[in-house]
Amino acid sequence: MNNLFILLLLPLFGAIVLAFVKSTTTAKWISLIVSVVQLALTIPFLCQFIPNADMQFVQSLDWVAHLGIRFQIGIDGISLPLVLLTNGLIPLIILSTFGKSFKGDFYALVSFMQGGLLLVFMALDAFTFYVGWEAALIPIYFICGLWGEGDRIKVNLKFFIYTFFGSLLMLVAIIYLYQQTADSSFSWASLVSLDLSDSAQRWIFWAFFIAFAIKIPIFPFHTWQPDTYTHAPTAGTMLLAGIMLKMGVYGLMRWLIPIAPLGVAAYGSIALTLCVIGIVYASIIAFKQKDTKRLVAYSSIAHVGLISVGVFAWNTAGLQGAMMQMINHGISVIGLFFVLDILASKAGSRLLSDMGGFADRMPKLAVFFLIIIMGAIGLPLTNGFIGEFLLLKGVFSVGIWYAVFAGLTLIFGAVYMLRLFQKSMLGPLENRFMGVSDIKGYEIIVLFIVTGFVLYLGIFPNGLLDLSAASVEQLVQQVKF
Repeated sequence: MNNLFILLLLPLFGAIVLAFVKSTTTAKWISLIVSVVQLALTIPFLCQFIPNADMQFVQSLDWVAHLGIRFQIGIDGISLPLVLLTNGLIPLIILSTFGKSFKGDFYALVSFMQGGLLLVFMALDAFTFYVGWEAALIPIYFICGLWGEGDRIKVNLKFFIYTFFGSLLMLVAIIYLYQQTADSSFSWASLVSLDLSDSAQRWIFWAFFIAFAIKIPIFPFHTWQPDTYTHAPTAGTMLLAGIMLKMGVYGLMRWLIPIAPLGVAAYGSIALTLCVIGIVYASIIAFKQKDTKRLVAYSSIAHVGLISVGVFAWNTAGLQGAMMQMINHGISVIGLFFVLDILASKAGSRLLSDMGGFADRMPKLAVFFLIIIMGAIGLPLTNGFIGEFLLLKGVFSVGIWYAVFAGLTLIFGAVYMLRLFQKSMLGPLENRFMGVSDIKGYEIIVLFIVTGFVLYLGIFPNGLLDLSAASVEQLVQQVKF
């Protein structure tokens, strides 16, 4: 019988071991091996998963019994894709650092963060969910603060204050909900079944929404993101953009909307409007960016804004599109940040004005980069197309103007992403770059896997869609507002 506790304990065990490893090479290989084993242990859950709406592989242990706190975990069609995303991207992120000089402490934090992320996606108890939420925040704070660059301390403090403030709001809401349950329980089933008043659901909506909106991030709670993404080490940015922001979107689907549907009915249109504003605003700002990393940071705000719009549309197409696009965005964005890190190392700068013509000397990188960009802008037969199509279909049923403005992310995205490729890879190559060499070794492996999934999920999306279809349909039917 498969045991979900194994998936939680292995990263924690790896973190303990890595914390005492001083050799850079040894730490890299131990971290990579542990993450690959973790991925291998995830495959049986995928193979034995029955694509229906049931919560599967459920396990529960008494934690603080007299307070009704149980360590309860399980996965369904909504959480399984995110568990796969987490355990699938971590090995790639670790492999992408093989050219760096990180020691065991860095990889220990990555491994510990993986455990926190998995707990968020598996938790069936609000207290357990909150523990995972905070456990994922602490490692990334130190990763960005210790290995970042520039004014990283000030930027990281802003990030921590934002996210910790949101976490406290959520904790207050969780404690209130716990006090309303007849069985004094934090369990998801008990909280969702509560018959709360309209006024209670309204303030609970904002407590949860602000916490999740900061993490995603949704306008106007996004201001920590561009600076943090820019000053964090590339691996930290990959963790933030590729996986961590999905915690917020998942929280909307799993906790906020099922618990406070009347709050969503009252304020959902405001949330939709904020998401759409964020899409347009971030896209326009991305046009003007000269720093390549900052450009992709703003593009990420636009893309997750579209995902959030699909969630608040609350129909099958919108939620399926959100599920699909969470996975697609995670895959594409780590590919983008990895390519930009390679380019920055070759150019000695992240500025577009200092690049140009690299395709002449780096044709392999140029091909990989172009495929990833095509996926990011949603070209047909790439991973981004089906997800964006479903999102726009779902949003269109809510209101045509929401769909029109949300759809601008496709047009704007194509413009600034193609501009990014043109400015960095095409045109004349400066004489000082004549000696640059093309990618090789671990760089090719990482980008080959990323582009492979960009193309595979674009051509064969049904496997991913079928995983979540039944759970999404049941959620839509159960929660009406």
